[in-house]
Amino acid sequence: MDGVTHPMPRPFMVLATKNPIEYEGTFPLPEAQLDRFMVRIRLGYPTQAEEITIIERQERGHSIDTLGPVVGPGELVQAQEGVREVYVDPLVKQYIVSLAEASRKHEAVYLGASPRGSLALFRLSQARALLRGRDYVLPDDVKTLAEAALAHRLIVKPSARMREVTGTSVVQEILASQPVPGARSPAPAGR
Repeated sequence: MDGVTHPMPRPFMVLATKNPIEYEGTFPLPEAQLDRFMVRIRLGYPTQAEEITIIERQERGHSIDTLGPVVGPGELVQAQEGVREVYVDPLVKQYIVSLAEASRKHEAVYLGASPRGSLALFRLSQARALLRGRDYVLPDDVKTLAEAALAHRLIVKPSARMREVTGTSVVQEILASQPVPGARSPAPAGR
């Protein structure tokens, strides 16, 4: 700030919520700020059975009263570092970039996913592989996370928005049209 770097503690994260109902006093984020969010997740409504479970769990008290940490800061930093060790085949890297590049060339898109979007999809795919107990990324990891990593970064042309085209629908269309590479396991050490 003002030419001075202020180090933040590790880990450092920012989470934001968006309530689409209460717009009064709020403003949409500019494209450059949206691009800095790694992922956008839409929760939607629970199923009827899930909602009944929510009610039953809070019948005699709120679940936040018994909520505790599931991981400490040191463990989280260690997990973040472990993600970086997950192997990503060059063909899968090329696939990630081809998805972002296709968003930049899509006829309905005014502004496509930036290289920051490609990097977010890359890291998210590594994290998903690690959480699934693998030390390598599959194209399915990329496909599963593409919408959450890329859709919020796309600026759809006004003419396309009038046809109800969204960033989500563009990413889904791109996923359906881009060829998926075969994945290879990393070569054993020493080869």
